[in-house]
Amino acid sequence: MADVHAKDHDYHLVDPSPWPILCSGSALISAIGGITWMHGGPWAIFAVGIIALLYCMFAWWRDVVNEAEHQGHHTPVVQIHLRYGMILFIASEVMFFVAWFWAFFDTALFPKNLAHIWPPEGIETLDPWHLPLINTLILLLSGTTVTWAHHAIVHGDRKGLAQGLICTVVLGACFSAIQAYEYHHATFAFAGSIYGSTFYMATGFHGFHVLVGTLFLLVCLIRALKGHFTSDHHFGLEAAAWYWHFVDVVWLFLFACIYVWGSSGSSAAMN
Repeated sequence: MADVHAKDHDYHLVDPSPWPILCSGSALISAIGGITWMHGGPWAIFAVGIIALLYCMFAWWRDVVNEAEHQGHHTPVVQIHLRYGMILFIASEVMFFVAWFWAFFDTALFPKNLAHIWPPEGIETLDPWHLPLINTLILLLSGTTVTWAHHAIVHGDRKGLAQGLICTVVLGACFSAIQAYEYHHATFAFAGSIYGSTFYMATGFHGFHVLVGTLFLLVCLIRALKGHFTSDHHFGLEAAAWYWHFVDVVWLFLFACIYVWGSSGSSAAMN
């Protein structure tokens, strides 16, 4: 007698999981704890929420990796829809950066200070041809190394995969270290001027994405060293590569608009 529960489709119907509701609860605790902390309360509630959220994220993604790598649930049809999901996620990230660029250009093209100049008087901007240029070269190079890693696994070269990922993770860490050094030595703060606020929101938000992307690629490296990924089954690596290329492209716009154009002092008064 045929098994009435036999799977006769290419889709993956996930098993009941506790992680979505636990992640939501942890995020709520983090939000409440963060607001309480900013109003002078204890930081412990925020810390507990963040730790719980990180654990839930780890456990949830661990289950997804098991479903894909060991249980064989990620069929070609499922992988197509995962690709659609990643594309929509990156599109939503683009909208975040549109907001930061909008804020920057609104204040740069229509300065609200008394002198109607940009950058505001008293702001000593960063030299775009020093550390920002170095970081630009680092990210461009990292884009080639992550492409090398992707190309390697497509052709079954596991050694090249590991080498490309190691180089990309190291370059990502170098970018973050240089940006931290740049922030530490900047002469303007987040508070006190609209230039500092727009600068740190845009570049800092990108810096957070670099950290996330570096961790994403580090996880891919660990999985690669464990023998995960094949030439026709490596969406986790492909998604990480897409995300990293997105981070690269955003940085090019940040470098050109905020570091070079925005620091040139050429923004004229609009009235």
